[in-house]
Formats: sequence, C-alpha cells, structure tokens
Amino acid sequence: MKVLPVLLLIGFVAQNASAQDDKYFELLRSDIRADRVAIVTEAMDLSEADAKIFWPIYREYEYEQSKLGDEKIAMIKDYAEGYMEMTDKLAKDLMGRVFDLDKDILDLQKKYFKKMDKELPSTVAVKFFQIDRQILMLMNLQIASELPLISTGS
Repeated sequence: MKVLPVLLLIGFVAQNASAQDDKYFELLRSDIRADRVAIVTEAMDLSEADAKIFWPIYREYEYEQSKLGDEKIAMIKDYAEGYMEMTDKLAKDLMGRVFDLDKDILDLQKKYFKKMDKELPSTVAVKFFQIDRQILMLMNLQIASELPLISTGS
C-alpha cells in the first residue's frame, strides 16, 4: 500500500478542505481503494473458482466499509476543527464516536467473515481477514501518527 495517498488524505482532511476540493478528496480515496485491491489480489492468490465467489463478496464488504470510512473522515474533520480548543464535552463525544466506530468495524468484519466462511474454505476467509486487518492497522497507525495529540490545557 502506498503511504503517500493515506498521508495526503489525512493532511487534506486535517486542513478542513472546502467543498470545491471534494473531487480531489475522492480521487485520493479511490487511489487508496485501488491499492487495497492490488494488495488483496496479490496476497490472496485465489484459484479461479474461489475468485468467482470471493470478489463479489469483497465488493459488498468494501462498499459497506467505505461508509464506515466516511464516518472516520467526519470524526477527523471534527477533531481537526476542535483539537486546539478542545472542551471536555467534545473530547468525550469524539471518544464515544471512536468506540462506536470500532464496534461497527468489528461487527462488519464478523458479518463478512461469516458470509465468506459459508461460501469459501475457512482458510481463504481467514487469510483475507488477516490481510484486511493488517491493512487497517497500517492505515490507522498512519492516521494516528499524523494527528496531533489533544490539548489538555495543562
């Protein structure tokens, strides 16, 4: 996965992009999705039969995951707008949203693991979620490394 598109996306969001920049923003997200597909394609090394089953399920998963990505972007925007003068209320609200999003991501992974495991060998389903979780962890690490820590007023 390319580091640059993720870092550009974070910087773009953190600078509170205007509506006119939405096209650029979507191009960056598209590039990140393409990188993910390339990594999954190479790492999975699916048989033709498994690929016919896997890719439609993957596309459904990616679509639902993109909705959660929208929520993450909204949280980053809210954080970027408020981190310099963070109130206790906003901090608690953001943390609650982070916990809710983490739960939603895990619920989505469980849902699609069951779906893949029903249609494909378990080893294929597990391998995909190993890869997917590694990609998500790397992206989360990149995001965390770019976001400034909250100001506590101390």
